[in-house]
Amino acid sequence: MKLVRFMTKEKKSPRYGIWRDGYVRVIVADPFEGMIVGTSETYQADEVILLAPCTPSKIVAVGLNYKDHAEELKMPLPDEPLIFLKPPSSVIGQGDEIVRPGQSNRVDYEAELGVVIGRKARNVPPQMAKGYILGYTCINDVTARDLQMKDVQFTRAKGFDTFCPIGPWIETEFDPSDALVECRLNGELKQSSRTSQFIHDVPELISFISHIMTLEPGDVVSTGTPKGIGPMYPGDEVIVSIEGIGELRNKVI
Repeated sequence: MKLVRFMTKEKKSPRYGIWRDGYVRVIVADPFEGMIVGTSETYQADEVILLAPCTPSKIVAVGLNYKDHAEELKMPLPDEPLIFLKPPSSVIGQGDEIVRPGQSNRVDYEAELGVVIGRKARNVPPQMAKGYILGYTCINDVTARDLQMKDVQFTRAKGFDTFCPIGPWIETEFDPSDALVECRLNGELKQSSRTSQFIHDVPELISFISHIMTLEPGDVVSTGTPKGIGPMYPGDEVIVSIEGIGELRNKVI
């Protein structure tokens, strides 16, 4: 099931629905608050604007979580997940524009699998992590690479407005153990790997993070990027695609 958050031309307030075969069926309630039940109200794809599929209180991102990326950087595999935060103000959705800040001379794409939390998670054992997940989505962990190197810590480099495209929807039926993750820049393949390359898998990540901070419904865990990161420039189009989920498209200005 593909859950979308959207607006129509007639109704400007965000609503939730189920995306299927080019149309959206409105659901009764917020999927983070109740059962997902469709109504008779539907819209064609060209009648809606897709928004970021959730409004997280925080985005917990993971650094250096692909074996091939660690090999590319000639770095040892981390014993524990390296985590950092991206602010909610960095979130944009399908088709929204990534704005290069004047403070940075190099802004990079990072294709990532996003895990969307479905219910409050605190001190969750790995074997129970699946029960706290609503679904999965595509993320571009946009990074001001020069500022990351300058600052050492990641807050400024990862936290600019528009630096966290998420979408196009939340896929509730997805197996994160071995899916293809790719990034294309202006149609050229830049990143291509599989989630089987994870150093720390999804249940381990959810458990580890939930033993540090409470994960709230709608929060997102961004699971790290594979090898092949590189810069984006104004006018570029970047596409993050994940097998079994879909494509997240954004342009850079």
